[in-house]
Amino acid sequence: QVQLVESGGGLVQPGGSLRLSCAASGSRFNIQAMGWYRQAPGKERELVALIRSGGSTNYADFVKGRFTISRDNGKNTVYLQMNSLKPEDTAVYYCFADANRLRYWGQGTQVTVSS
Repeated sequence: QVQLVESGGGLVQPGGSLRLSCAASGSRFNIQAMGWYRQAPGKERELVALIRSGGSTNYADFVKGRFTISRDNGKNTVYLQMNSLKPEDTAVYYCFADANRLRYWGQGTQVTVSS
């Protein structure tokens, strides 16, 4: 089993920045990928970014050039640096980890971009 704890959400003005963190823990696990989905009210959950065990990344078109995903293997933690935030980025962001042939989810953190 893998437990994921998210932090870093909050309220920010358009053009501002936030950094989300997601820390993984467990007795034994082998993580193949970690990343974030987001979901706004009335919309489908959509993939934001992911990073694989080898370090390669994928980004949704709507965040390319603004968001950066990174990983600290020593801390079993993944980070999402979000710059140039837009009101349409407002959503609950859910961390995920693919490990042990399963997908694990964090509790979600609210990101609100508003003036």
